[in-house]
Amino acid sequence: MKPLGLNEIREKYLSFFEEKGHLRLPSFPLVPLNDPSVLLINAGMTPMKPYFTGTQTPPSLRVTTCQKCIRTPDIDHVGKTSRHGTYFEMLGNFSFGDYFKKEAIPWAWELLTGVMEMPPEKLYPSVFEEDEEAFTIWRDDVGIPEDRITRLGKEDNFWEHGIGPCGPCSEIYFDRGAEKGCGSPDCKPGCSCDRFVELWNLVFTQFNKEEDGTYTPLAKKNIDTGGGLERWACVMQGVDNLFEVDTVRSILDTVCAKAGLRYGTDYKSDIAIRVITDHARSSTMMISDGVLPSNEGRGYVLRRLMRRASRFGRMLGIKDLFLCDIAEAVIGQNKEAYPALLEKRTYILAVIRNEEEAFGRTIEQGSTILKEMIDEAKANGASALSGEQVFRLHDTYGFPLDLTREIATDADLAVDENGFQECMKRQKETARAATKAKTDTAWGGKVLPEEYIKDTRATEFTGYEHMISDGDLRYLLKEDEEGALRIVPEAFEGDRVLAVFDSTPFYATSGGQMTDTGEAESGSGRMEILSVDKDDLGKFMHTARVVSGTVSVGQKLELRVDRERRLSTARNHTSTHLLQKALRTVLGDHVEQSGSMVSADRLRFDFTHFKAMTGEEIDRVEKMINEAILEAMPVTTRVMSQTEARSLGAMALFGEKYTDKVRVITVGDEKAAYSMELCGGTHLTNTAQAAQLRILSEAGIASGVRRIEAVTGKAAYLLAIEDARVLRECCDIYKVGKDQVVRKIKGSIDEVKSLEKQMEQIRAQNACDAAGELAEKAEILNGVSVVIAEVSAESPDELRETSDRIRDRLPCGVVVLAARTGDKLFFSAMASESAVKMGVHAGEIIRATAKAAGGGGGGRPDMAQAGGRNVELLPDALKAARDTVVIQLNEK
Repeated sequence: MKPLGLNEIREKYLSFFEEKGHLRLPSFPLVPLNDPSVLLINAGMTPMKPYFTGTQTPPSLRVTTCQKCIRTPDIDHVGKTSRHGTYFEMLGNFSFGDYFKKEAIPWAWELLTGVMEMPPEKLYPSVFEEDEEAFTIWRDDVGIPEDRITRLGKEDNFWEHGIGPCGPCSEIYFDRGAEKGCGSPDCKPGCSCDRFVELWNLVFTQFNKEEDGTYTPLAKKNIDTGGGLERWACVMQGVDNLFEVDTVRSILDTVCAKAGLRYGTDYKSDIAIRVITDHARSSTMMISDGVLPSNEGRGYVLRRLMRRASRFGRMLGIKDLFLCDIAEAVIGQNKEAYPALLEKRTYILAVIRNEEEAFGRTIEQGSTILKEMIDEAKANGASALSGEQVFRLHDTYGFPLDLTREIATDADLAVDENGFQECMKRQKETARAATKAKTDTAWGGKVLPEEYIKDTRATEFTGYEHMISDGDLRYLLKEDEEGALRIVPEAFEGDRVLAVFDSTPFYATSGGQMTDTGEAESGSGRMEILSVDKDDLGKFMHTARVVSGTVSVGQKLELRVDRERRLSTARNHTSTHLLQKALRTVLGDHVEQSGSMVSADRLRFDFTHFKAMTGEEIDRVEKMINEAILEAMPVTTRVMSQTEARSLGAMALFGEKYTDKVRVITVGDEKAAYSMELCGGTHLTNTAQAAQLRILSEAGIASGVRRIEAVTGKAAYLLAIEDARVLRECCDIYKVGKDQVVRKIKGSIDEVKSLEKQMEQIRAQNACDAAGELAEKAEILNGVSVVIAEVSAESPDELRETSDRIRDRLPCGVVVLAARTGDKLFFSAMASESAVKMGVHAGEIIRATAKAAGGGGGGRPDMAQAGGRNVELLPDALKAARDTVVIQLNEK
C-alpha cells in the first residue's frame, strides 16, 4: 500500500465515482440550508436529506461528495486524546433510487483494493445479521470467505432515526494488527479496541419504519455511504491518529514553531498543541462559510472554538496574537480543494484577528475577577464557584462558562452549573417579558376560535399578477367585550376586524417585506385594509376597519392594493438585490445577507462584514447600484425547483425555509445575470423603475454584522431636493458658490476650535488665579487650612481641577467648592494627606454638604464629589461643609 496524502486520497475517491457515472458536487457550506434540526453540517448525508425524503429533486441520481463537517459534542475531550477532533471531512457516494447493493459493495471493494491499493487481507466487512443479500454479495460477488464476514446486530449495523426511511449497513474495517488489539481470542470487527478501524459505512436505505414499529419496503431504494477522510489517511499513511496525517501535522508543526516547542515531549503541552491545531481548522472553515463569532447559535460555537484555542496558546506561553498564523497554515493545506479559502483569506484573517484581540481584553478583565472568586472560595473552604458568581462573570464581562469551568477545574474547584443555568433562565424570562410588552399588537396574544384553526384551506395569493382581484369573504373575526376573538357573520361601519378571503392580491408581511395596504369593497360596504399577516396554514389575515356600510361572510369583494405603496415597496425590494450584488463586488464574496426589511418608505439590509465601510466603499456601492438602475435591466421571475435554482447559481438566504418550488428573481439577462436570488417578494419589472437609490447610513448592529439603510424612487428624489436646499442655504449664509462652501465651512470650524482653545486657556488661567486667591484667604482651623467657597465652573471636571489646584497650594488643608450650572449644583471636596491623618474625611464632608442641598454623594477620605438639586440651599450646604470639618478636627 502506497502512502497517499490526504488531498490525493480525496481526489482519487471523487474521480473514481465520477467514472462510475456520479455527479461530483462541491462540499455544501457548513451552515445548513433549510434544515433547522442542526446548527452545522455534521455528516456527509446531512445536506442530502431533502433528496432522500423526496422534498427536493437531486441534480443527478448518482452523486459523490467530500463534505466538510463540524461536530462539537466532544469538544472538552479534544486535545486530551489524539482521537477527538471537531472538524473532519466525509467521503460519500449516494444513489437516489438508482443502483443498490449489487453495485455499491463491489465498487467499494474495487476502490479500496484497486485504486487505493489497500491489502485485501487487511480488509474485513461486516453486515447486519439479517441481511442475507449483502452477505451473499460479499461472499459470492466479491469473493470474501465467510469467516472474514462479521454479522453484527441492529445496534451496530442498522441505521434508523425515529420513523421514516431506514435500513441495514455494511461496514468495512481495516486490521491494524494484533499488536493494536486487546489480546482477546474473540477480537474481531466491532470490538472496542484499536485493532479494527472502521473505514467506510455503506447504508442501504430499503425500508420505511412505520409508527407501529413495523418495516415496509421502499419502492425506491437508496445508497448512502460515509468514510472519514482523515481516518483513511491515517490508515494509508501508517500513522496512529489524525494529528499525524500530513496536512494536519503541517498545521500542528506551525503551532509548535509559534510556541517554540517540540511535539511529543510534554503531555500538557501536547494537549494544548492539539487543541489549537483542531480548533484553527474548524474556525477557518466556518468563517469561510459565512459563520461569524457571536453569543448564540453557530456563532457561539465558533467563538468558543476560537477563544479556547487562544487560551491554550496563552498556556503555551504565546503572548502575541497568533491564530492568524495558524489559519494561514490551514488555508495553505486546503486551498486546492477549497479555493474559497484563498479568495476570502483577507477576510478570514481579519475576523480571527478581531476576535482574538477582543478575547484578550475579555481575559484581562475577567481573569482578575475570576481569580478573586477562586481565592475567596478556597479561603471559605468552598468546593465550587456559585452559579450567581459565574453568571455575573458571564453576563457583565462576557467571560464564557466553558472557560470559567476549565480555569476552575485547574484550581480544583467545581462550578455550580445548575445555578448558572437558573440565572440564565431568569434573565431570558425577563427579556422575553420585556420584548412581549414592546411588540404586543392589537391582536397579539389572542386565541383564535377552534373552528377557524381547524380550517386548513390556505388563501390563494394573486398579488404577483394582479393588484386588483375579487375574493370571497370566508371569515370575519372580531373582539368581544371580554377581548376574545369571535367569528361574526357581518361587520358594520367603525368595526375593526380580521378578514380572511379565499384569494387576495394583498402581500402579507414575510421574508422581510412589509404588508400591502388598500381597500376591499362589496355592494353593501367598504373596508380599509390596514395590514396583512399569514398564519401557519397559509391563511392571509387582513386587519381591516369598516369605513362604510356592512360587509358579510360569503360576499364577494373587490380587493384593491394601494398601487403607489406597492410600487414603492417593490422599488426598495428589487434594490436590496442590487445592493447585495454591489456589496459582494466592492467588499468581497464573504458578504451574505443576514436580514432585511423593505417597506414603502425605505429599505434596510443587514450583511456579514467585519469592519465599518469606508466613505469611498459606500460611494462605490451607491454608484454601482445607480448605474444598474440607469441601465434599465429587465427584472424577471421564474418558478422552478430548488435544485434547478441552485444549478443556475441563484443565491439563497442562510436559515430561510424554502419549499421545493421557489421563485427566482433575475436582474439582467438570464444567461449572464447581474443578480439571481431566491425570493418570494414583489418586485419591479425593470431596474429603471427604481429611479434612484440613496444610502442613508451604514453601521454595525452586532459582531461581524453591518446594516445599510437606503431610500429609492420618490423618497430618494425628495432627499435630493432637501440636500440641494441645505446646500443653497449654506451658500447664502457664507455668500459663496457651492464650489467654495465646503472650504468656508472648514475654515469656520477651524476658527471655532481656535477660539475654544483660547477660551480654555483663559479659563485655566482664571481658575489658577482664583485658586491662588482662595488659598491665600484660607481659614485656619486647628492648624489645618480650610477653603470653603462657591466658584465658577462649567462642569464637575472643571470644579475638581480647581479643587486640586487649591489643595496643591495647601501643605495641610481641606478644600470644599461648589458651582452652579443652571438649576443644578456641583460639589467637590479634597483633603491633603496630612489633613486626612488628622481626621478629615472628604467623603463624609461631601455627603453632609450635598444632603443640605437636597442631593447625595460620597467618596474617599482624600477626594469626593456630589450634586445638589436645590440651588437656593447653597448657603446651607456650605455651612454644613464647615460644620462637618470643625467636628472632624475637634474629634481628633
